[in-house]
Amino acid sequence: MFTPIIQSLLDTDLYKLTMLSPMLHRFPANQAVYSFVCRNSPQYPLATLKADVEEQLDHLCTLTYTEEELAYLATKSFFKSDFIDFLRIFHFQRRYISVSTEGDTLKVVARGPQIHVMGFEIFVLSIINELYFRRYSTPEVLEEGRRRLADKILMLRDFRTQSMVVEVPAPNVLKFANGTSAPMEGGALYTIRHPFEFFDFGTRRRFSRDWHEEMVATLAREVPQYFKGTSNVHLARKYGIAAIGTMAHEYLQTFQAVGVQLKNFQKEALEAWVQEYRGDLGVALTDVVGMDAFISDFDLYFAKLFDGLRHDSGDPVIWGEKALAHYQRLKVDAHTKRLVFSDSLNIPKALRLYEHFSDRVQCGFGIGTDLSNDMGVPALNIVMKLTECNGQPVAKLSDTPGKTLCSDETFLAYLRQVFKQAA
Repeated sequence: MFTPIIQSLLDTDLYKLTMLSPMLHRFPANQAVYSFVCRNSPQYPLATLKADVEEQLDHLCTLTYTEEELAYLATKSFFKSDFIDFLRIFHFQRRYISVSTEGDTLKVVARGPQIHVMGFEIFVLSIINELYFRRYSTPEVLEEGRRRLADKILMLRDFRTQSMVVEVPAPNVLKFANGTSAPMEGGALYTIRHPFEFFDFGTRRRFSRDWHEEMVATLAREVPQYFKGTSNVHLARKYGIAAIGTMAHEYLQTFQAVGVQLKNFQKEALEAWVQEYRGDLGVALTDVVGMDAFISDFDLYFAKLFDGLRHDSGDPVIWGEKALAHYQRLKVDAHTKRLVFSDSLNIPKALRLYEHFSDRVQCGFGIGTDLSNDMGVPALNIVMKLTECNGQPVAKLSDTPGKTLCSDETFLAYLRQVFKQAA
């Protein structure tokens, strides 16, 4: 019997919508190609899922936003009314996405107007993951997932009692990032760390829709002092928690193909974001051509306009230190900014990064697979990335080897030359 995996168009990450809005307003005629890739070796061939993926995509293309869902989105002040009106008439079109096989490899390609195909990504990844892991969805595996989630919760509860004290020279007046202050007594110990906050970023690689919801509901109930939101819009709405997300690589990569001089594409993308959101959604992604190249474009103007930066590749400590040094050079108080870490995180790694940075800057931690697919079964490392826009290739030069997805070596070589990166 057919069971639809996607039952609401809100069952996606917020940043797909926050990127769609500026694309609709600036580049409604863009043509784009998004390609699915599995980066690791699955335990059985993904090609065997082809017929089921086709069936799930057929269903996805019948869905529309309900008036209740649109009313929820309209409560987000950063969405303009014309964008909500666009979503009211939007539906995915099956002609823009194809599924095929090549040996044991599953190939999924979305090709068409960017505003119509960019949203396929999260749904395709969720569908393929759930179809793949249905073979492993046994009571024993689910109990193992619950046990591992319980261990994470215990770790967070223990952390509360052992990590929050820092010695501060006294006597003095302690000033907090929110503008308040408190008198200090000589020889006292004071807590000056920013709070630990983490979010669920696990929609794209979740074990299943049901497990994802159980995990989010459990964290929201058990550790609300630390768990502050989810990238999944449907679950944020259902459980009354914050929907988290700003931009992904595809947003900045698009500006490589819209007539902007290549060396200026990051600055153009950031400026367009500022004009779209006027101070909302102010966390910028830094690793499309590497942190060093990003910093050279992220001048005082952008440093004051954006609330913070997001890490998604490379050594997070090195990245964070570069960010803090850059803020210091610009004479920007890092306590007023936020560093968001989101690359291959788990709770222990997030806590270590928190200990390293939280007395100097606000921190946030977006944790994906380790929350939504830590079941004792090897997870898939799958992505669906923008590979072409307006008939030309786009790419990122990741700070982590192996994350680049571009089949045009000539363009990659040119991109490296422009941004002075070695192959």
